[in-house]
Amino acid sequence: MEFCPKCGSILIMKKKRFGCLRCNYIAKQKVNMEVKEEIKGYPSVAVVNDMDKEIYPMTDYTCEKCGNKKAYFWLRQMRAGDESESKFFKCTKCKNIVRED
Repeated sequence: MEFCPKCGSILIMKKKRFGCLRCNYIAKQKVNMEVKEEIKGYPSVAVVNDMDKEIYPMTDYTCEKCGNKKAYFWLRQMRAGDESESKFFKCTKCKNIVRED
């Protein structure tokens, strides 16, 4: 990239020559417009599969099946937007899922 020697703005292509938009400077010589970027590698992205890991918060909830006192919970909008969401509980021991509206 080349910059204007008068005002410091970036030179752009104007018809047949490179020039400055701010001060109307026109470059007499050839302008090198090369941009390079070096990429050293891609950052790793963590993928979480809901079926493999329990990523939900835990709460106190007594399981109807096994009597365990802890359960994961999450909320999901199942009906129209003006109605309340459904709350789901999943037992940490037996994995039983209960829905409460």
